[in-house]
Amino acid sequence: MPDPAPLPERPPAPPLPGRAIIRQRWSDFLFLHWRVDPELVAPFLPAGTRPDVFDGSAWVGLIPFVLGRHQFLPLPPVPGLGTFIEINVRTYSIDGAGNRGVVFRSLEAQHLPPVLAARALFGLPYEWADAALTVDGDELEYRSRRHRLASGAAHPLVDRPTTRIRARVSASPVDTPLSRFLTDRWGFHERHLGRTIHARNAHEPWPLVDATLMSLDDQLLEAAGLPGLAGRAPDSVLATPIGRGVVTEFAAARRVS
Repeated sequence: MPDPAPLPERPPAPPLPGRAIIRQRWSDFLFLHWRVDPELVAPFLPAGTRPDVFDGSAWVGLIPFVLGRHQFLPLPPVPGLGTFIEINVRTYSIDGAGNRGVVFRSLEAQHLPPVLAARALFGLPYEWADAALTVDGDELEYRSRRHRLASGAAHPLVDRPTTRIRARVSASPVDTPLSRFLTDRWGFHERHLGRTIHARNAHEPWPLVDATLMSLDDQLLEAAGLPGLAGRAPDSVLATPIGRGVVTEFAAARRVS
């Protein structure tokens, strides 16, 4: 069987539509993704968007990483508050203008001030959580347990949901149509103050590598309205090399017609 044709050169992120207002460094990613029916995620999407699909399926991600050097430009990073673990549950969207994005179901974060700021500025469903990362050679283990303060209400079936994700990161580069679809999103859609917004970001190309999921004990997916996924193996497991990351900038959000 002949080798598949090489992909076109990976295009850079489109330029931001305006000046950057937030800068962050993202590192030590794990990308766990499950293939799902688009009808499962459609009710979670903001008005004016629809599920973005690959190979006929929508995709749900459980994504832990380290967010570092968070700053509101032109101010410098705040020492002690600008670096923390984030773990998000997300799916993917496209609007009528063709803008592709991420739709977050939840975002766990270690520090309360960024949680409150992101909720106020963008309406993002951040939750304050106690989180930790352990690095052992080529293995990463993320752990998290949610506090109650950010949302003020417990999930009816999952009180203070937890997650524990352990994976081995390889040195084998990955660049496929699916890996590009799942990671080259360049923005997010959200419903905020009665309107749908699209906030764009830009960063250098992802240094994606293959990874092996060793164990998963997760309640975040169920708490996000996606029961059953954590009980089956992900359909895609990717990572970034341990210690490596990308510097990301966000522009101000714009309204989706």
